Amino acid sequence: MSLRRVRHPGELRWETRLLGVVTLTLLVLGLVTTYSATNVMQSRGHVVGLGFALKQVLGAMLGGAFLLIASRIDYYRWRQLAWPLLLVTVVLLLIPILPGTTAIAKPVNGARRWIDIGPINFQPSELARLVVVIWCAMLATKKGGKVREFRRGVLPFIVVLGGVSLLILLEPNLSMALLVALLGGIVLFAAGPRIGHFVLLSVVGALLAYNRIQGAAYRMARFNTYRNAEHATSDALYQIHNSLVGIGSGRIFGVGFGEGQQKLGYLPEATSDFLFSTIGEEWGFLGVCLIVGLYALFCWLGFRIAKTASDPFGQYLAVGLTATVGVTAFMHMAVTLGMMPTTGLTLPFMSYGRSSLVISLLGTGILINIGRLRGRLTAASERRKAAE
Repeated sequence: MSLRRVRHPGELRWETRLLGVVTLTLLVLGLVTTYSATNVMQSRGHVVGLGFALKQVLGAMLGGAFLLIASRIDYYRWRQLAWPLLLVTVVLLLIPILPGTTAIAKPVNGARRWIDIGPINFQPSELARLVVVIWCAMLATKKGGKVREFRRGVLPFIVVLGGVSLLILLEPNLSMALLVALLGGIVLFAAGPRIGHFVLLSVVGALLAYNRIQGAAYRMARFNTYRNAEHATSDALYQIHNSLVGIGSGRIFGVGFGEGQQKLGYLPEATSDFLFSTIGEEWGFLGVCLIVGLYALFCWLGFRIAKTASDPFGQYLAVGLTATVGVTAFMHMAVTLGMMPTTGLTLPFMSYGRSSLVISLLGTGILINIGRLRGRLTAASERRKAAE
């Protein structure tokens, strides 16, 4: 039987186009905001805002190329590459934490999270976010109904997710380790495990996370500040206080592009970890609603694509890719609003950081391909189902 693609007569493809428009809108707004948040930064007496913006533009161009390529590659190939990608990711995660690798993994603020080789500078944990979703979607598809069994279904997920999260934790980067584990858990949940198993894993994960928080004084200080803000010291409240001041001072229409004051040295990481505060200050409540609406629309489109995907792998992969953007955006916003302890997560497509930007765009390209190829009926897909 020949391999062919057949689309349903009434198949809708507007979701993938709209998803591309939403992504492009967030990307452009992010470049504008990055420039606004850095145009007064000083480095040895020279304004470097344009330099930051140009670096982000280069990252956007590279990520955009990956998006276009990924949107044309049959997403099923990612299932075949799941194990090799996982092995590569583990090796890359090992490089920064191994002794004797400081030449290519220099510590920054006490953490070794980046690999720096000449013009190439990237964060392996950002790649881990995407690869874990691909691997979990592959394994969930392979296991099928066995995911309801603990030993043969759930335990392999625990081993791999625990190992990858541990490597990220050793950098140290607790927020990213928790995010990677959470994204893997979301894909597993989409596959339909027993609720009892999932609840048990959630409780154990929460206890382990709290144990790691207690293991570092700065983490415990952040947690206590969040839990008892009224009794926290002014130093402990410095970041969240300035974040809320920035958002509050924006009022309805914002103070205007480039006119924000918190980025003038008052709010640390105004271009990345607290970019949402800069948006609130300069764009106001209406700008905040626009950004929240765009992310909500992205998630709605992503889950709609997942619901109509052609096969279980496409469904699980689309759920994970959508959650990668949605959960990260929610956690970033929650931190800037004081709803969560301070973490180091960026705002997808918008915050300064080329590793995060490139990986987010690559993942969106895969999601678009799932949407483009949904509803197909092929001899190959029938053989896949039979093999599973």
